[in-house]
Amino acid sequence: MTNGVSTAGQRIRSVTTRGVMVPLKFTLGTSAAVVRAVPLLLVDLLNEDGVTGKAYTFCYRPSGATAISSHLNEAVELLKGKNATPFEASQTLARQFALLGVTGAVRMALSLLDMAMWDAAAQMHRAPLSALLGSGPKSLRAYDSRGLGLMEPDSLAKEVRTLLESGLGAVKVRLGYPTLFEDLAALGAVRKSVSGADIAIMVDYNQALSPAEAVLRGRELEKEGIYWLEEPIAHDDYVASAALARELKVPVQIGENLNGPDALLRAVTTGASDYVMVDVARIGGVTGWLHAAGIAAAQGIEMSSHLMPEVSTHLLCATPTAHWLEYVDWADAIVEEPLKIRDGMVLTPESVGSGISWDEAKLKRLAAI
Repeated sequence: MTNGVSTAGQRIRSVTTRGVMVPLKFTLGTSAAVVRAVPLLLVDLLNEDGVTGKAYTFCYRPSGATAISSHLNEAVELLKGKNATPFEASQTLARQFALLGVTGAVRMALSLLDMAMWDAAAQMHRAPLSALLGSGPKSLRAYDSRGLGLMEPDSLAKEVRTLLESGLGAVKVRLGYPTLFEDLAALGAVRKSVSGADIAIMVDYNQALSPAEAVLRGRELEKEGIYWLEEPIAHDDYVASAALARELKVPVQIGENLNGPDALLRAVTTGASDYVMVDVARIGGVTGWLHAAGIAAAQGIEMSSHLMPEVSTHLLCATPTAHWLEYVDWADAIVEEPLKIRDGMVLTPESVGSGISWDEAKLKRLAAI
């Protein structure tokens, strides 16, 4: 039992994984890549109680789906015959994979398995995952992260108007153009297009800048009233990030690449950012998220989610310093019940488990990996 959370042990019977490519409604150009379709890996984890836990993860590259699936299947074999809670499974597998290294595809595989086990546990308790975690379904403030990649200002102005039709009151803009002038032109086009509306604008550099350039651009961007400055420099340079956070008035946001709760602890104790953003697939699944949420609460730092909003809604409900949900609709192409938006908020599913159920008809229309 942790944080008031109690789950029954499970014995895994079998696991099925499958990868698909999901075309994006909005091409996403970043300083790192141009993304037109995303590779998702789906897992069905059947336990001896006849309950199937479901989860998915974004794999970044098609080859990632293959690697993650391989590690996940090996992890399942290590757990077979054992009655284990998600916490116990997480500890066992961390030890088993220690010499290989619990990073990258290994970390994502173990996180995905953990998510599926928690989904099954919530189903066995006949409760939403958020309730099993000691909270309950809530309406969450969210920002639209589906588009506004690197493109011409006129295209940005048009796309932001389309995005706002979803009903959310915040958007993320990707920057990292060759010059500060181009960054300001892009941001200006978005702001002018939503002039008169109460819209929060987050900015993400995807680690494109040097520390010196980040100070230069950050000082100019903070004059534009942006909500936060996300990953302006290398994500793991905590010392430089802390210096940047001290230098700028605009809040610095990092965290999506943090590998496990221990990395989060190092980042926040270094003062590397004003806010943190945690990716459930990199932090250690639901189990890792709960540890991370405790660290964020102890440090008094607000914590947002990165991708996988279907499960992240539940986790933010149980996060003491919950901040923003990053909303993308990528899983709409694979699930029966997409997330709902009402009154500018994303609704946490009230169905048992995480609420994820595959839409097989939709899946048949997608390219397999």
